[in-house]
Amino acid sequence: MVEDKNFPKKYAIIDIETTGGNTKEEKITEIAIFIHDGEKVIQEFSSLINPEKNIPYHITRLTGIDNEMVADAPRFFEVAKEIVEITEDCIFVAHNVGFDYQFVRQEFKSLGFEYKRPTLCTVKMSRALLPGFPSYSLGKLTDRLGIHISARHRAFGDAEATVKLFEILLEKDTGKIQLQLPQAHQYRNHLHPKFQHQDVEALPEDPGVYYFLDEQGQLLYIGKSINIHKRVLSHLYNTKTKKAIQLKSQIVNIDFVSTGNELAALLLESHEIKKNKPPFNRALRRSKFHYQLFAGYNLEGYITFNIAKDDPHGTPIYQFSNRNAAQEFMFQAVEKYDLCQKLSGLYKSQKECFNYTLKRCKGACLGKEEVNAYNQRAQLLLDRFQYDEQNFLLVEDGRQPGEYCLVLVENGVYQGFGYVEKEYYQNDVHYLRDFIQAYENNRDTHRILLSHLRKKKKVRMLKWN
Repeated sequence: MVEDKNFPKKYAIIDIETTGGNTKEEKITEIAIFIHDGEKVIQEFSSLINPEKNIPYHITRLTGIDNEMVADAPRFFEVAKEIVEITEDCIFVAHNVGFDYQFVRQEFKSLGFEYKRPTLCTVKMSRALLPGFPSYSLGKLTDRLGIHISARHRAFGDAEATVKLFEILLEKDTGKIQLQLPQAHQYRNHLHPKFQHQDVEALPEDPGVYYFLDEQGQLLYIGKSINIHKRVLSHLYNTKTKKAIQLKSQIVNIDFVSTGNELAALLLESHEIKKNKPPFNRALRRSKFHYQLFAGYNLEGYITFNIAKDDPHGTPIYQFSNRNAAQEFMFQAVEKYDLCQKLSGLYKSQKECFNYTLKRCKGACLGKEEVNAYNQRAQLLLDRFQYDEQNFLLVEDGRQPGEYCLVLVENGVYQGFGYVEKEYYQNDVHYLRDFIQAYENNRDTHRILLSHLRKKKKVRMLKWN
């Protein structure tokens, strides 16, 4: 292995077993730690953990760990101090390190402690140093390398096998492991001389919004991420563009707000950028939408669209910064959904629309096309902007295990979001409204919510008429 005076000498090679895969809901049932100095194992720790919840049958079948085995085992808080001490000044190493590291961090977070260690993934290193293998799962990889696993899917057995794999990787390494590790000195080029490095260390690896501020405390940039710490580091390492270097050179302080989930982070980021208009943010800065798209029915029953600044008889389904943008959108919609220009608010005439003369309109403008046939196509455009439910409360992960995040939509309009402790949660929207902080509804919040609902397969939703 290449020697590097900046490269850490100790590694905590760790494996855990859990009650399931969700870090916010599930718990650790077993942990094993081998401290390695780069040449040999110098310390070991392993223990079953009482998860204080039921271990599902399918997990017991996989690991062999059942409720009876952990009944008298220590709870996590009883071994937490020892885990902190044994891994002090170590690199956290695991096979698919994101899983093990986030579970351990979450256990500490539930105790009110911020556990942070640099990490190293033996899956990534194996791909780099042992190319061409058909699979890089621990079982398949160790089989190919002739590494015996004393107890598969048990923390001690898997961690012991990971140690042997890691030693093979150390032998083959020519500097690639060092390049995988975050070094603070790597991002110091181009930074402001008064940059507060301790702000970076304080950043959580949680979803939320982060803020870059200059020497006078003025906002430079606002961003969001599902991992604030990792995303901020990506900014600080970035020297690929003049804009990135210019931003780095002005940052003095970094602030953040944890949101507990990506949806709340997106909604808060949009609000904060529109409110503060930081100079390095562009896409979401627009806060005024002067023209709006309205939908309705004419006397013949056809769905119609209208572009206007206001319509006292309707609720806008979309918003635009200017009339040209609104008209360009509708021209594209007319072509995509085969709609009538006149009924789409693009062609004012007492007779047929212009497209009808070109045989591009089926004659809805003259009442010649069957109403239901036309409205089916117009509804496809409406569906792009409408929620399946008009009144609902989304229940998302909170900022800590004992909390929910609530996002409220009423009459198809986003109202805001807030947080409630799980012990106070009720399926009563009138009660839960008190926990909602009001935020403005606009085109971007509408788009964010629609995208979330369409991408997420399972949502927890409280609905009412």
